[in-house]
Amino acid sequence: MKYKLICTDMDGTLLNNEKKVSKATLESIKKAHEKGVKIAITTGRIFVSAKYYGELLKIQAPIIASNGAYIREGDNLIYKCILGIENCRELLKIFNYYELVPHFYTAEGIFAGNSMYTSKFYEKSNRVVPEQFKIKIKTVENWEEVFENHQMDILKAVAIDDDINKIKKAKEAIKKIGMYEVVSSFSNNFEVMNKNVSKGRAAKRLTEYYNLNKSEVIAIGDNENDISMIEYAGLGVAMENATDETKKIANYITDSNDNDGVKKIIDKFILEY
Repeated sequence: MKYKLICTDMDGTLLNNEKKVSKATLESIKKAHEKGVKIAITTGRIFVSAKYYGELLKIQAPIIASNGAYIREGDNLIYKCILGIENCRELLKIFNYYELVPHFYTAEGIFAGNSMYTSKFYEKSNRVVPEQFKIKIKTVENWEEVFENHQMDILKAVAIDDDINKIKKAKEAIKKIGMYEVVSSFSNNFEVMNKNVSKGRAAKRLTEYYNLNKSEVIAIGDNENDISMIEYAGLGVAMENATDETKKIANYITDSNDNDGVKKIIDKFILEY
């Protein structure tokens, strides 16, 4: 069997537009797992949110969360890379300069400048998941206190705004600093991690952890933050609903997230191989 590890993005990839994993996809994942293939959830979401979907797969799924800043399998923490307190302070200043609502993420929750955008998304998610998978959301007034008390836990910062031009300007300003990994998971946001963090680097770390070669890895995604892992993998796959930039670097384009695109990759390259 050629491929032994699948790194799949969640939103727009593994999840359909109703934020569910189809029964057909679950069945193919189960069969691939039974053949010895590792299925890694690889997402920009925080760990506790990704863990819920990992449980739904009904397999021991390693999880790459926060765009690669946090990797865990079961109770085993494989990798963690924090932003660091000075970086948090710098990013907060930039967010404030561009009048963007600050969001800073840990593995378990979100600190937000107000309850808009990302925290609203997770509040909606909290209504449908069991208590142990609920995301802790805290509106912040004193950011310095948060940074001091949680400096060893903050993994990434996120800016979201409906003013796309403002988002682009702030994103470019942070990129020019040269100290951060800056990617978007949707057109109206950007996410900032430590320079050593990306989904591609995380896929590489997990590949080495399992003593595999990158030629044995499939990576599947739909957006900018998936590009690094699609480039890394032996087989890089873009969804039909992926951005044009993501499709350009992929080896293969599968069906959309609403038409079981992940299942079709598993069937073609794992189960029918």
